[in-house]
Amino acid sequence: FCLALLPCRSVLTVACEQTEVLLFDPVSSKHIQTLSEAHEDCVNNIRFLDNRLFATCSDDTTIALWDLRKLNTKVCTLHGHTSWVKNIEYDTNTRLLVTSGFDGNVIIWDTNRCTEDGCPHKKFFHTRFLMRMRLTPDCSKMLISTSSGYLLILHDLDLNKSLEVGSYPVLRARRTTSSSDITSSGSSGPRNVGSPCHQNDSGLLSEKHMSRSSQREGGSPRNSLEVLTPEVPGERDRGNCITSLQLHPKGWATLLRCSSNTDDQEWTCVYEFQEGAPVRPVSPRCSLRLTHCIEEANVGRGYIKELCFSPDGRMISSPHGFGIRLLGFDAQCSELIDCLPKEASPLKEIRSLYSHNDVVLTTKFSPTHCQIASGCLSGRVSLYQPKF
Repeated sequence: FCLALLPCRSVLTVACEQTEVLLFDPVSSKHIQTLSEAHEDCVNNIRFLDNRLFATCSDDTTIALWDLRKLNTKVCTLHGHTSWVKNIEYDTNTRLLVTSGFDGNVIIWDTNRCTEDGCPHKKFFHTRFLMRMRLTPDCSKMLISTSSGYLLILHDLDLNKSLEVGSYPVLRARRTTSSSDITSSGSSGPRNVGSPCHQNDSGLLSEKHMSRSSQREGGSPRNSLEVLTPEVPGERDRGNCITSLQLHPKGWATLLRCSSNTDDQEWTCVYEFQEGAPVRPVSPRCSLRLTHCIEEANVGRGYIKELCFSPDGRMISSPHGFGIRLLGFDAQCSELIDCLPKEASPLKEIRSLYSHNDVVLTTKFSPTHCQIASGCLSGRVSLYQPKF
């Protein structure tokens, strides 16, 4: 279940488990159209590329491009992944489509040269246990979360350069395994959410993998890789799985939903980006700092719950049992930069909304209207608007 909204036109798209994509008018709540055979398996994600084109990805290992003006047929189908495709991003600077899947691959697609037979593509990156991949709003970084609890950050992103194992500079990071454990030419599917997955995270990355240019005056070269284990409350000794990954609309922070390897705890955490290199080259680099967190209900164990920031970044909408919680950095819904704590602080619950009869898996703010959408496991979509 996934929701996506087109800003300049009132269209809410819903990716469904049973091969369908649904289109609604979020203002009137009217059903517009159903793409009943959008894919041959579950539809996982939807991404708008512009005012008319959008892409969908599926467990059938393909990505499809669609045009809102002609929804009776696909623009084209993209083949390149070998397992479930879970995530779609779009670099507005280069107009390159970026997808990731459970085959561990991040693939780049040149949508400028699409034909009915597909479009040119190349494998950009590979990592084991890949869960989610995101680009920062300015497309300067790529973040990749894994089911083994690691977060990978590619700094000063250059999508035109494919990354082979060992060909990129590695920045020293906290609590990481060797780079051979994180990236591998062999494909290994991720564990099921909630099943144990123990990793050795006692050592730092070997210095022989570090680029000299990354040590020169603290500067980082293009596509330099940072691997870290984000701090999660209550999980210091047990490890965790990062199931959902979102980015602040202004690029200030990243938002993670984490579940413990024993699947008995679930947390929503906010991490501030700390720019700049370490003071000394030998110092562990860590670009993220935990600023806010809150424990979740952990209802619907094993299912991934997708959360989101509001368009202005002041609020978070988080699936919580049979509803959603609206969370703020403080009770006044202040900007993150105006209420950064010295130590991690609890997120403030602003409001709870419960209207579903099953576990909520996804939620999305409208980019243009004062509206929130949520979708639950049984397939119901709810729309919320405040009363003034």
